[in-house]
Amino acid sequence: MMVIKEAAIVRCRVCLLIILAIVFCGSVSAQPLAFSSSASDGSSGFVRTSAQKGVATSTDLLVIAMPVATLAGVIIEGDWQGLKQGALSAVTAAGATLILKYAVKEERPDHSNMHSFPSGHTAVAFTNATFLQRRYGWKFGVPAYAVAAYVGWGRVFSKKHHWWDVLAGAAIGAGASFIYTRPFAEKHNLSIVPSAGPEGVSVSMAMTF
Repeated sequence: MMVIKEAAIVRCRVCLLIILAIVFCGSVSAQPLAFSSSASDGSSGFVRTSAQKGVATSTDLLVIAMPVATLAGVIIEGDWQGLKQGALSAVTAAGATLILKYAVKEERPDHSNMHSFPSGHTAVAFTNATFLQRRYGWKFGVPAYAVAAYVGWGRVFSKKHHWWDVLAGAAIGAGASFIYTRPFAEKHNLSIVPSAGPEGVSVSMAMTF
């Protein structure tokens, strides 16, 4: 009984570290960008319209809300393998994004700083969307990709990035998750078998844990 409790404690600690890693990497990859729409207007001479400011703020919020919502779903599902895959994807995407930002040093369209390429917001969004699609299927992937596409569009519309910054961020995020993430059904040998008989139609499901 004591061994089981200790194993559970260790698992909880590992999961907590993975969660913190994902949140940290999402924050780091977006750090040069987050909540900077109003601060950049005065120093650079660039003035955003109210629509651009609203869209920029919405992308800042979404890039935090997406990983948080995904983490909650993964934890509720008890998908610890998926949690590790998501952490590896996030670390890889964040690392690649930061390295390129400080290596390329491209100026933003609003002239606020030299961290335009690639888009950290878009990298985080597409890491999250591709993880959901690869792990849980298109039912989750389609809405996640729609949100990720909005984030990418919003960064260009609000003059925080050039379109090629967004494409690069999307490629980095999607690529990282594609490399590390495996389908949940494949991992657990999920099979769904419909059957029909005298008493009606039924569906049976089998899964290996």
